[in-house]
Amino acid sequence: MVITDIDDKIIKRSWEESVSPTVLARMYEEEFQKDMLSLKVIPPAVYLRVTENVPQIVAFIERIIQNGHAYATKQGDVYFDIQSIGERYGKFLGAVDAQSEPGSSDKRDSRDFALWKRSKPQEPFWESPWGRGRPGWHIECSTIASSVFGSQLDIHSGGIDLAFPHHENEIAQSEAYHQCGQWANYFLHSGHLHLKGSAEKMSKSLKNYITIKDFLQSYSANEFRMFCLLTKYRSAIDYSDGSMSVARSSLATISTFTHDAQNYMKGQLQCSAVQEGLLWERLAETKATVVSALADDFDTPRAISAVMNLVYHGNCQLQPITKSDGMARSPAVFGAILSYIREVLDMFGISLLDKKEANVEDCSGSLEGVVEQLTRFRSEVRAFALAHQHNTAPGSGSKPRLYPERIPLLKACDTLRNDLAPLGVLIKDRGTNSTWEVTRRQQNVLDKDQEESS
Repeated sequence: MVITDIDDKIIKRSWEESVSPTVLARMYEEEFQKDMLSLKVIPPAVYLRVTENVPQIVAFIERIIQNGHAYATKQGDVYFDIQSIGERYGKFLGAVDAQSEPGSSDKRDSRDFALWKRSKPQEPFWESPWGRGRPGWHIECSTIASSVFGSQLDIHSGGIDLAFPHHENEIAQSEAYHQCGQWANYFLHSGHLHLKGSAEKMSKSLKNYITIKDFLQSYSANEFRMFCLLTKYRSAIDYSDGSMSVARSSLATISTFTHDAQNYMKGQLQCSAVQEGLLWERLAETKATVVSALADDFDTPRAISAVMNLVYHGNCQLQPITKSDGMARSPAVFGAILSYIREVLDMFGISLLDKKEANVEDCSGSLEGVVEQLTRFRSEVRAFALAHQHNTAPGSGSKPRLYPERIPLLKACDTLRNDLAPLGVLIKDRGTNSTWEVTRRQQNVLDKDQEESS
């Protein structure tokens, strides 16, 4: 669930510019939702807006006052009484010593924070028992979360900069309202995104950011997710072309292994005998490591490292050979490995096949068949061209060589392979056999063709 206070953040601007707060808020809200969908973020079950829950906020504040944990001033402000909860305030490191929230001189304690603020001239306001005003920053989230989840949350997340004062004050007022000993079981505080070499987080005020729309011109949602997974969520993340290249390379390695393993399972890739027992052991070890890593405060870098190590061992077993007549094959273990890798990536919201690519295959179901037949025909021509001419003179000691008249056929096969690569069809020659895959470039070419035709 996502609780958004977008309208609260921009409401003052809309008021000053004589623009409807609702219209302005919805505009930003819709843009936010589009950006999240483009990153493949699952939409929340419900969006709850602060401006639609002001009566509930007022009632929430009234109950905190009744429970003896807040007080109203003569000026019409309402403050939470820190002294009423004693040492329970300061759950996050450094919170007690941090700078207190500015406010009226009528505060009982400099650390007391606002639950309700009287309205100033030219500011939006709502009626309340304490006069016209607006909700404080922290009370909004506690009220709306309680209206959905009741008196306790399991997991509460947010940026590390929200630990104090926002989350600290949320805890205080929520536990004061519900009269409970622990409002949230776990807090997950994520690190900030930085431009590499900068100590400052990305922000609009510093103009050191890149929009999601601009980002997706160069990279995919899958690549962004892998980029995030390669760093612990609590750590600051350095964004750069280099770090994105690492993420892209990791996905490419997995994708290449997937295609090679599928070709092996189909019998299209001839390999030396596979150490099946070793791969089953590696698969079991990977599963245990991934579970252990995620149970250890969502250590996604260790989990991804385990998956990449499994891919490495799988690749080591896919050593192509020219002929494998009568050699035992082990497709089952590769099927199990691929199934597990897909399961893990799907859990992280990464699909081995981009949605756009999937649409291409859905719309042109014959594409795979055409490429398969073309590759098979090319392989037969190439095998014929690679046949060696043996010297019939006994004891000549001459090595077998290619038939000169067949060399143009071999060059034609190479030309076809090279010409198809820019179109997104990658053919890999492994001895006399060949495998193929269709990459994301195919979709880009199709998109461009469609734009030009329209």
